[in-house]
Amino acid sequence: MPQWLCNQLMRAFQKKDRRQIKLLNDCWYFYRSKQGPKEQDTSTSL
Repeated sequence: MPQWLCNQLMRAFQKKDRRQIKLLNDCWYFYRSKQGPKEQDTSTSL
């Protein structure tokens, strides 16, 4: 997950901004669907 997205998600969770959390979550799934199976983020498999 890109660092800018992590930072925005943490900020949204701290503010309890449900609209922003949902928007960022949708962005993450859209980003992952565009990456394809061969370029999966390896930091999530730790």
